[in-house]
Amino acid sequence: MTRSYAQAPITTVSAANGIEYAYREVGEGGVPLVLLMHFRGNLDNWDPALVDALAQSRRVIAFDNTGVGRSSGRTPSTIAQMALDAIAFTDALDLAEVDVLGFSLGAFVAQEIALIRPALARRVVLASAAPQGAPGMHGWAKWVIGAVGGPEIVPASVLDVFYTRSPESRSAGEKAMGRMFTREELDMATTWQTRQAQYDAVAAWGIPGFSLLERVTAIQAPVFVANGDSDPMILPRYSHLLAGLIPGAEIKIYPDAAHGFLFQHHDQFASDVAHFLDRQ
Repeated sequence: MTRSYAQAPITTVSAANGIEYAYREVGEGGVPLVLLMHFRGNLDNWDPALVDALAQSRRVIAFDNTGVGRSSGRTPSTIAQMALDAIAFTDALDLAEVDVLGFSLGAFVAQEIALIRPALARRVVLASAAPQGAPGMHGWAKWVIGAVGGPEIVPASVLDVFYTRSPESRSAGEKAMGRMFTREELDMATTWQTRQAQYDAVAAWGIPGFSLLERVTAIQAPVFVANGDSDPMILPRYSHLLAGLIPGAEIKIYPDAAHGFLFQHHDQFASDVAHFLDRQ
């Protein structure tokens, strides 16, 4: 399977929890890499340039979790249930071991997967991530949720959160958006129910609790934490906090980049992820 993510069809699989999951996959070989999407995102919100770079030497699978896009059911309002639903998806594909790349909300879910079923997650990449209970993480800044959380998604407002104001970053963001949505078969847009449930989960995750910070110290898998140096949604200090709490975790902060650093720096990020995943 060598087709580009931009040409990959949407496939479905029925899981034991009664959910029919929609997914796309590219690449082949190695331990499969499962991608976990950000707030309100669906299969189309993965940059094909990033996915194709990740899939050069491995199978890469992106999917809509419960209630998202073309997947059935109602989106749950807790990170823990999202993690259980993601595990049900991997079970449906008979995947006993995977690498996991979670982005933003997906990085919260990835942490839970690594805690709930340690044997499933061989290696974990946490992009724009924060640990549960971190002080100051109870909801996003008003202008941020205003930009990405309204009834209608406005591309220009999303660019303000995902990219910096520099001409280089903004141009990279516009190119990434162009790559994402120039395909014949688009996913279904996420619903308002998904928006509400996901932001409830984000807010609950961010309720301050110092004892909750200890949870990630139990993660056994090797972890790579990454972020942009100007991310207004998940501030870089939370990525540093997370990397400091997880034993042996590595961290990299990408320059002149905001929440969408992994799309802006897709070649470098994919190379860094491949180096991390291929390490013995």
